[in-house]
Amino acid sequence: MIDTHSHIYDEAFDADFDAVVDRASAAGVDMFIMPGIDSSCHKRMMDCAARLKQKARPAVGLHPTSVDDGWKKELAFVESRLGERGWTAIGEIGMDAFHSKAYMDEQEEVFRTQVIWACQLGLPVIIHVRDAADRVFAVLDGLRRKGIVPSGVFHAFSGSIETYRRIRGYGGFKVGIGGVVTFKNASIAATLKEIPLEDILLETDAPWLAPVPYRGKRNEPAYMAIVAGKVAEIKGCDVAAVEKTTEENAINLFNIKKDTAV
Repeated sequence: MIDTHSHIYDEAFDADFDAVVDRASAAGVDMFIMPGIDSSCHKRMMDCAARLKQKARPAVGLHPTSVDDGWKKELAFVESRLGERGWTAIGEIGMDAFHSKAYMDEQEEVFRTQVIWACQLGLPVIIHVRDAADRVFAVLDGLRRKGIVPSGVFHAFSGSIETYRRIRGYGGFKVGIGGVVTFKNASIAATLKEIPLEDILLETDAPWLAPVPYRGKRNEPAYMAIVAGKVAEIKGCDVAAVEKTTEENAINLFNIKKDTAV
């Protein structure tokens, strides 16, 4: 399996990094897509990628919650890195009105700009959206009218079937399913019944959003096996089918050649 959204480079894993990777491997997770956040995290992420070698696929992007007074400098940092290597994606990008509404117009500009860069480079986008779906869709609608049509994943998807269908309407997008699907009374469980496996990616968002029975504790990539099992239960299919199909989805979306080290 491929953990399509893992911050395994976070300091939360400093004390037992090798053990975390070993547990992931034992659980069947053999690759990590690592989304960028901002310049303060970049070196740590790249050092982690070098340590993990062929297991790592880093992305570059400016996270919406890192958009503040210094957003122009941060966005310029992302732009300066675009030509450095074969990035897996542009991300984690998007809009977030949950943590703060102070910079929503700036978030929108940053999001739009990075989507355009992704399309110019032929890369998928990793989209973070929280309490801002309408604004994200408005950006995508405006770009589509100009012939700019990205592909990618809506990370940590927990929306309604109507929201999924709107995402599906853009073409080329998957939804990332993680630990929230195991939470009691999580609405995504009902929505997931109507989402085909071909549109699903598995992820952890480690070290955050750990699944039950680890909810509230540090998440780690090995727990993706729990997510796969829950998806299989909801879909009424064998867990092997979930693992195989979602891995193929990730390989195709992110253009992964598993026998090539980064």
